[in-house]
Amino acid sequence: MHDEFPESPPPPVWTVSELNRLVKDVLEQSVRAFWLRGEVSDLTIHRSGHVYLTLKDAASQVSAVFFRGAETARNLGLQAGMEVEVLGRLSVYEPRGQYQVLVQTLRPGGLGALQRRFEELKERLRAEGLFDPDRKRPIPELPRCVGVVTSPQGAAIRDFLRVVERRFGGLHVRIAPVTVQGKDAARQIAAAIRALNDMQACDVIVLTRGGGSLEDLWSFNEEVVARAIAASELPVISAIGHEKDVTIADFVADLRVATPSAAAELVVRAKAELAETLRAHARRLQSALKLRLATLRRRFERAAGHPILREPLGVVRRYQQRVDELGVRLANAQSRVLALRQARLERNVDRLRALNPKAVLDRGYAILFDGRDRAVRDAAAVPPGTPLRGVLARGELELTVRASRPEDAAEARE
Repeated sequence: MHDEFPESPPPPVWTVSELNRLVKDVLEQSVRAFWLRGEVSDLTIHRSGHVYLTLKDAASQVSAVFFRGAETARNLGLQAGMEVEVLGRLSVYEPRGQYQVLVQTLRPGGLGALQRRFEELKERLRAEGLFDPDRKRPIPELPRCVGVVTSPQGAAIRDFLRVVERRFGGLHVRIAPVTVQGKDAARQIAAAIRALNDMQACDVIVLTRGGGSLEDLWSFNEEVVARAIAASELPVISAIGHEKDVTIADFVADLRVATPSAAAELVVRAKAELAETLRAHARRLQSALKLRLATLRRRFERAAGHPILREPLGVVRRYQQRVDELGVRLANAQSRVLALRQARLERNVDRLRALNPKAVLDRGYAILFDGRDRAVRDAAAVPPGTPLRGVLARGELELTVRASRPEDAAEARE
């Protein structure tokens, strides 16, 4: 006899979609939110605002998606190869049956990553010339109004106002309230700097907050803040954290001071100190005016003894006499020039008369022209019977050649 066991029911037949949905429900219900550290690869910031990325370590990788995380990714300078830490939970992308991390928060992976970002941005801005001393603007010695970009609830503004009130009560301070830490802080700080420039209601801007860690001060290491400081027409003083704290804003600002109190002491001066400075300036101005007055008095006395001032018309009379002399010399020179030119003209007239053919005809000569009105110069050119026209000093003759004797024949006959 043997025992008979009931047959087990056959396993269910699922569709792929049902399986993926089951796995998704199991993962989401059994695994709570967690922090995950890894290196970014295959990064895509979609135009929808979602961020798709892969996180990996030396042995494995996992897909992740950060819905509406594009702004955070850009603010952090997220790029492939960067180490990050994400807070998220597990889920499954059902169409591909792929499990992934749904990211809720993303931050640089530890102090080392932040420090690398700090150094990379610093070197890039340095190469662009934003740290050059030549572009630094001078800080006004006695501003009428000081613009302060800071948190209105922080200790920094209280320290600043306490020093201002003690050293120069009544100075106009315009506070531009911003968040100095957190996701939106850098954008607010840059916007406040631009707004104070647009209003032109203050003479200098103080950018300040209390001390903190590198993460706490990170808003002042953002490129948007550095660009706003560099573009500011008003001089900017950076008073961020404590003396040991250094930010990108410190390098770009026109002046960096250690603390908010030091910034207040710099932009205002004690009334007594200012009054003494004004008195010293007044004394120097009075001495300079006395010296100038004495110099002008001596110049006036020397000028009063000058012959021109003693007899002003004497100079005029000398110039009048000089003009008369020059007039006589000019008239004589004109007469000589006219005489020379008249003699030259007469000589030229005599020469022209001597060269005039009529003058030769007056001496009994005649000019013979052939039928083409060409002057006859050679007897051999006019055979017997050739009609000629003879031009005399007075009148003309119509002639006919009876015989011609060329020059050789005429010489032989002689």
